[in-house]
Amino acid sequence: MKRVFLIVLDSFGIGELPDAEKFSDKGANTLKSISKSEFFSIPNLISLGLGNISGVDCIEKTDTPSASFGKCKELSMGKDTTVGHWEIAGVISEKPLPTYPNGFDKEIIDEFSRLTKRKVICNKPYSGTQVIKDYGKEHTESGALIVYTSADSVFQIAAHENIVPVETLYEYCRIARGILKGKHGVGRVIARPFTGEYPNFQRTANRHDFSLEPSNVTMLDAITKCDLDVISVGKIYDIFAGRGIKISHFTHSNAEGIKKTLEIMDSDFCGLCFTNLVDFDMLYGHRNDIDGYARAISYFDTFLPEIIKKLKDEDLLIITADHGCDPGDISTDHTREYIPLLVYKNGKAGTNLGIRDTYADISSTICEYLGVDFASPGKSFLKEIIKNDQR
Repeated sequence: MKRVFLIVLDSFGIGELPDAEKFSDKGANTLKSISKSEFFSIPNLISLGLGNISGVDCIEKTDTPSASFGKCKELSMGKDTTVGHWEIAGVISEKPLPTYPNGFDKEIIDEFSRLTKRKVICNKPYSGTQVIKDYGKEHTESGALIVYTSADSVFQIAAHENIVPVETLYEYCRIARGILKGKHGVGRVIARPFTGEYPNFQRTANRHDFSLEPSNVTMLDAITKCDLDVISVGKIYDIFAGRGIKISHFTHSNAEGIKKTLEIMDSDFCGLCFTNLVDFDMLYGHRNDIDGYARAISYFDTFLPEIIKKLKDEDLLIITADHGCDPGDISTDHTREYIPLLVYKNGKAGTNLGIRDTYADISSTICEYLGVDFASPGKSFLKEIIKNDQR
């Protein structure tokens, strides 16, 4: 019974891509920035071979990496969660998803306001924590919805849970999702509920993403079609608009996502468990919190021995990311970076997988391993892993 555990450390980039300057990300390196923190300690990731990846010069190498190691380029024209995960799953986004650096067009806002029967305030790119500081009081007094965006293809709606109940906010997001199609098809509509009193508003864990459906068949669709299991943990269900997923587990933190993944490892299934750990990006990368990011990756690292111990002989563990979000640069946006590739299998020695041309190599490998026919644009590295038998 073959099982694959794919864990995405959301935004854990390891250095600028060759075209990073086009995305205003020259010099970005999430790993290097957090490695300078006194709270950074990742002995288990180093043991797997993270420091052996080409171009990684801020942490130690090991003479005996226990996992195969490499890094992947992004071919898609973007640097956000949606296109990153889609590419991992075998869909290249050749055209960038629409962004709104000057706010959303009047006809979009007018229609959204008409259908929700609420006024809209803000309507410009904004930091999610700052926007509720600057507009939260007006919102609580008027009931107007705070709509904002970022450098990514997102339509975000912030509302106080006492003014707009969470389920009502989700319904407003569904209304926005219905409006934002075609040329205005943003990657995600995001509910951003908050609580508290002015000026001490705080975002809650009830965030929910309403994503655009993938533009092509993904590995999730292909695996499910073969009557194998696809289990999602975290916001994977949201990212793929539920498509190709048999069982989903929503989580509110990295700790909850790790715990749920460990529980799934104790269950019997055949197929893919796809986990996203979002705190790196949401809580620390976007807030330029180097120490917080360092603590988060160090926390994940402490669970690696338990994760590896639970792997059966027919299991494959892949640890990667979906983009960067360098907390040490001047912006609070995602960064155009290589993503790490660590692949562990019991009894197999680590090998250098080099620099992969696309994130989609991951989907090619997973589908080949599971015996699933899938026309991925990537190239499988399965043979490179399997040949190194230590037994």
